[in-house]
Amino acid sequence: MVGVRLAAAGKVFWAEASGDHAVGDRVLVEGERSTRVATVAVASTRRALRDRLGRRVLRKADPAPEAGHGDGGLLRLAKDRAAALRLPIKVFRVEYATPPGAGGRGGKANLYFTSDERVELRELLRDLGQASGARIELRQVGARDEAKQVGGIGSCGQELCCSTWLPEFVPVSIKMAKDQGMVLSPTKVSGQCGRLKCCLVYEQATYAELRKGLPKLGKRVITASGEGRVVEVDVIRQRVRVAFGPGESQMMPASEVKPMFPPQGKPGAPAPEHDDEPDEPAEEPVVDGTAPPDPALT
Repeated sequence: MVGVRLAAAGKVFWAEASGDHAVGDRVLVEGERSTRVATVAVASTRRALRDRLGRRVLRKADPAPEAGHGDGGLLRLAKDRAAALRLPIKVFRVEYATPPGAGGRGGKANLYFTSDERVELRELLRDLGQASGARIELRQVGARDEAKQVGGIGSCGQELCCSTWLPEFVPVSIKMAKDQGMVLSPTKVSGQCGRLKCCLVYEQATYAELRKGLPKLGKRVITASGEGRVVEVDVIRQRVRVAFGPGESQMMPASEVKPMFPPQGKPGAPAPEHDDEPDEPAEEPVVDGTAPPDPALT
């Protein structure tokens, strides 16, 4: 067996080896649907299997350039033809499973694109096949997968996690950004792919643990200075800001704040996640006239 990656920081898949392969070798892997070029991540080793795998290594891949680097102009041709046909797609990568022959014609290539809708691509496929002489397979991927394959620099100044070390995507929700007190603006919580940042997941467990026992925004509480309403919660420092009247507020440790309506009517009980006091309707923050990202876009 040999462990291979289809992308630079992708998930490791096991395949039946055709011989000895070292880490870093480029190999041609035959899957259930197509043949792909992959990179060896785990050298050949012997493993016991109950069932046969659907993937196997055919041979070492030719050191052919990919995706716009001497590929005979297939990527540029695909972009131009898609624009001429007014197709609502974005072609961003060409990967050769079989390199082109003399003159840059022939071979077998996988063409990757993104689109927000279903598109009829038979005319594009026919034009590309006639112009390049290659057997072309179109593959539609999501915005996150596009960012993973293309790469780039994130707002933190580092290379994208998905294109360097993150093996697979995990679900991300707008609730994570709210729990961490982030500004709910698409420019702040969205990554290069236009979806919610994957790094919102990294500290979510810590915030969830630290938030236990803290009062919620808008809840009425009792303090040494009197009764007030929570207007700000600092989860990391375990502090809350309590407003006592117009223009009058005070930041104090959460341990000095008691809920006005403790659970089961027990005085002095810690603030619950869900208490008996009805929540007041709160408007979603809108920054620069832009609504927060849709929670479904994870």
